[in-house]
Amino acid sequence: MVLLDSLGRRWSLRIIWELQSGPAKFRALRKACDGVSPSVLNKRIGELHELGFVKKTDDGYALTSDGESLADRLRKLDRWARRWDKRHRDK
Repeated sequence: MVLLDSLGRRWSLRIIWELQSGPAKFRALRKACDGVSPSVLNKRIGELHELGFVKKTDDGYALTSDGESLADRLRKLDRWARRWDKRHRDK
């Protein structure tokens, strides 16, 4: 349950989502996350690092192989949600 609790915290999935396009420095990641506070971003990155989804590289923060796997599932969920939204908007 720790995993779902951590991923359910505000900004956690957004960070994974933003890193799927490649590594990002802290400032760029903060901007991509609509200006999340630095302390919250730092805390979420730390939690995602402890869970094995995010790593620190020379280029900034990047997804690990588990992070890439999670991002793939988020993309699938995003496609499903867009189809669902279209069906329900057209009613």
